[in-house]
Amino acid sequence: MTADRPVRVCVDAVGGDKAPSEVLMGVAAALRALPDVSVTLVGPDEVVTPFADKHERVIAHPATETIGMDEHPASAVRSKKDSSIVVGCRLVREGEADAFFSAGSTGACMAAATLVMGRIRGVARPAIATVIPTAGAPAVLLDVGANADCKAEHLVAFAHMGAAYARRVLDVTEPRVALLNIGEEPTKGSALAIEAHEAMSAVVPGFVGNIEGRDVLSGEIDVIVTDGFTGNVTLKLLEGTSKTLLSQIKSEMTATPIRTVAAAVLAPGLKGLKARLDPDAYGGAPLLGVRGVCIIGHGSSNAYAVSQAIRVATTAVRNDLTNAIAEAVESPRT
Repeated sequence: MTADRPVRVCVDAVGGDKAPSEVLMGVAAALRALPDVSVTLVGPDEVVTPFADKHERVIAHPATETIGMDEHPASAVRSKKDSSIVVGCRLVREGEADAFFSAGSTGACMAAATLVMGRIRGVARPAIATVIPTAGAPAVLLDVGANADCKAEHLVAFAHMGAAYARRVLDVTEPRVALLNIGEEPTKGSALAIEAHEAMSAVVPGFVGNIEGRDVLSGEIDVIVTDGFTGNVTLKLLEGTSKTLLSQIKSEMTATPIRTVAAAVLAPGLKGLKARLDPDAYGGAPLLGVRGVCIIGHGSSNAYAVSQAIRVATTAVRNDLTNAIAEAVESPRT
């Protein structure tokens, strides 16, 4: 690990619903917080050059094309060679940047990272991971949308990659890994779940078996593995529940004058809870399994989310996440 090495993060200036304003504010915040980090800003010349001129550790890299949210990801990546997403991934592949971040089209980011950066040897399917808050330390959930249909060997690879991320980015020494299922018994669930349980038991260090949905937030598991369809549904359910719960708490606490007074007393604790549940705090979703660090932000990413994504990308680079995943996938420990 090289905790003090300078890192250059390539940022898509026009990715996301709130780009470029929130992206630029996020970059500025990250530069203030991370003195050893520099940024290559990719996007239209009229956006990236003026910003770079005002910030010492920013290099402008103009790109003449953008990929819209409604475009077919793979087709757009192949046809728009000078789009901000493709250029950003190419800069990582060529060694001109250490990591890439975009809050643009998730599909296009996946396609560009896979086609341009390339897959790590032994990874058939890169996976999108996300960090979720729990009753204990945050946990890694993957896949959350890259692969709706999976085979058992894909889930095994996800387990190795998620554990590597937990070790290198979340600083978990010995990650506890579990398979998301409808029961704890090894024989429960679909044919895929049963086969994956058997395979993971044989080759995944720290595998503790199945975990049910009710235990996802228990804090007892560090890495939760599932297919992209189930993972995406789980993630959206957690996000929706969190949003609804906080809204209902606010509504109840301000329903009467007396409750409003009580709410003022509880405000610091409630703000702390809201901060813990805020998905922006965890810095976007890493695409694991490609030959480079690629962080995908939510389409609605604000400046805080962008700055946190740059922070996470920096940690992943300094802790050599890509090589850690390669070692885990190519030489599984028993």
